Amino acid sequence: MSRIRLGMVGGGAGAFIGAVHRIAARLDDRYELVAGAFSSTADKSKASGAELGIDEKRCYGDFTEMAKREARLKDGIEAVAIVTPNHVHYPAAREFLKRGIHVICDKPLTSTLPDAKKLVKVAGKSDALFVLTHNYTGYPMVRQARDMVASGALGKIRVVQVEYPQDWLTEAAETEGLKQAEWRTDPERSGAGGCVGDIGTHAYNLAGFVTGLEAESLAADLHTFVEGRRLDDNVHVLLRYAGGARGMLWSSQVAPGNENALRLRVYGETGGLEWAQEDPNYLWHTPFGEPKCKLTRGGAGFTETTGSRIPPGHPEGYLEGFANLYDQAADLIVAHRDGKTPAHLLPTVEDGLKGVQFIDACVRSSRRNAAWVDL
Repeated sequence: MSRIRLGMVGGGAGAFIGAVHRIAARLDDRYELVAGAFSSTADKSKASGAELGIDEKRCYGDFTEMAKREARLKDGIEAVAIVTPNHVHYPAAREFLKRGIHVICDKPLTSTLPDAKKLVKVAGKSDALFVLTHNYTGYPMVRQARDMVASGALGKIRVVQVEYPQDWLTEAAETEGLKQAEWRTDPERSGAGGCVGDIGTHAYNLAGFVTGLEAESLAADLHTFVEGRRLDDNVHVLLRYAGGARGMLWSSQVAPGNENALRLRVYGETGGLEWAQEDPNYLWHTPFGEPKCKLTRGGAGFTETTGSRIPPGHPEGYLEGFANLYDQAADLIVAHRDGKTPAHLLPTVEDGLKGVQFIDACVRSSRRNAAWVDL
């Protein structure tokens, strides 16, 4: 089967997440990167493209030029990966979607709620597919947890606890020339949420993906500890879910000793589950009144059928989870060629809207001294 012709917006020199997307796209050898608007200027884009072996004629100075020209080419791109700061997601995705080019976009969906709502409408009118890369949904043990919750292994869900602490912004890294910190702490590029938008949305999405619960209201305390920082760097959120379950979410980028400590706990009437991203091949299941049981990826009791790539006991995680999303997006694109719409677990534009609604509600709540607000 021929590789899917892929383009990329962003991901030029010095960009971390662009390289991650490229690795994920190549891991199953189902894509070929053939074009890109890799940086904000034509010269920088061509320089980045040259390092990647891309034809200079298909290295563009901006995404609008790229979308127009690639849509006219007989061998133009079939899909585009958007890996820019948040404020570019909506205008870039719009240009490709309206020309029938599939979009694979990094999270959060957009930097503002109005843009998120507009993007949902654009995607709804387009024949092209839209996939949002909440990559932690690609981990096999996360999908195992989802299957167990859905099967009733925990009974009715009562309590959801999710956290994502980091420590890389404990000091004012944005004033020291660190590109990744500069745009994430800039409201013009990141949006109204700092930590809550960058990693809080991952935690919120993970909780919803595993439990299937929809949050109805929340009370949020967004705080900035580093003097002079323009966006939040620590977040506490109480959640009320439809059906009566209660949740707590903590995300922080000023928690020394934490690297990428995403962790989920789910408790129901008959049992509980625990999963940690830094130890992703294991899922702890505790039926009420019984000993705690460790489930391993590919081991006894493992029923999830997608995404496990190597034998049990070998480390597998971040890049493979990302690659699972790209592999399954390729399945969708191929099915789309044949006029089919198979079921899938990929995050959608609607899931992206929920994430931006979460950010918006947290900001509104925090401004009202952590008052309860509806999503």
